Amino acid sequence: MLEKHGSMLLAREDIKVFDCTIRDGGLVNNYHFTDEFVRGVYETCVAAGVDYMEIGKNNSPTLMSEEEFGVWNFSKEEDIRRIVGNNDTDMKIAVMSDIGRTVKEELLPKDESVVDMIRIATYIHQIPEAIELIEEAHAKGYETTVNVMAIAKSFDDELDEVLEILGKTNVDVIYIADTFGSFYPEQIKKLTGKYLDVAEANGKQVGIHAHNNIQLAYANTLEAMIYGTSFLDCTISGLGRGAGNCPMELLIGFLKNPKYKQLPVLEFIEKFIVPLEKELDWGYSIPYMITGQLVEHPRSAMKAREEGDTKYVEFYNNLTEK
Repeated sequence: MLEKHGSMLLAREDIKVFDCTIRDGGLVNNYHFTDEFVRGVYETCVAAGVDYMEIGKNNSPTLMSEEEFGVWNFSKEEDIRRIVGNNDTDMKIAVMSDIGRTVKEELLPKDESVVDMIRIATYIHQIPEAIELIEEAHAKGYETTVNVMAIAKSFDDELDEVLEILGKTNVDVIYIADTFGSFYPEQIKKLTGKYLDVAEANGKQVGIHAHNNIQLAYANTLEAMIYGTSFLDCTISGLGRGAGNCPMELLIGFLKNPKYKQLPVLEFIEKFIVPLEKELDWGYSIPYMITGQLVEHPRSAMKAREEGDTKYVEFYNNLTEK
């Protein structure tokens, strides 16, 4: 029987708050953030006591256009150091590698990089390549995580097999990734038990990355945490693709740990997010709600939102008539 890990009234030493503001938020504007904005996120996370900051993706410029995408889609060493210097803080720096968009040979050895962790995002059919990158990053000295995406579309036996395989690798953290923002707390509880069984048997930890399509990113993050998930992903003001993510200010405000400070996050929102909301569109919307409830990839919602399409009945009918 899955049991709660500790009391919600007490701090848990295994909890890690993981900021994804630039990486997930970059999906809203193709990673065209100013240095001032990225440095602001970095300084806010340090002041707030955040444990990890995911500063962007490390996709290869040989595979993606440097004209179309900003620098944080590539996160070159010189660009990261321009923001964080040698990162002489307690917070660790992470980047995300998309399988199919990353060249593992381009990954610097850890002793030549200010980055501490490589996060690997993979679909089930890409697992062999993901394992190669996990082992490459581990051999070069990095901490590693893996996000298996679109698990809402996988069968239980298939996911069980994938988790067993990942459990035998050198990955440090295995993430529950709610790619479609479609899971409910009851499902998250069940998934947490499944992931923890594999992680604890192999000396690993579990993380949660939730999307807010049906307004449950925060609730699902807390549910996963209550039952033993340690790495909790969030973004400032929920900034992220479409419906966004678990808001950092909500999460830090909940955690009963004096190391986390909410005020620096509110200061950042006041200075940077309020004006950004006039330029970029993210957060809860009807098309994302519909794709979340129907357990569909949000690409159709992305298109509707980009085009300003508010014909919600037609949108719903088109998806349900497939």
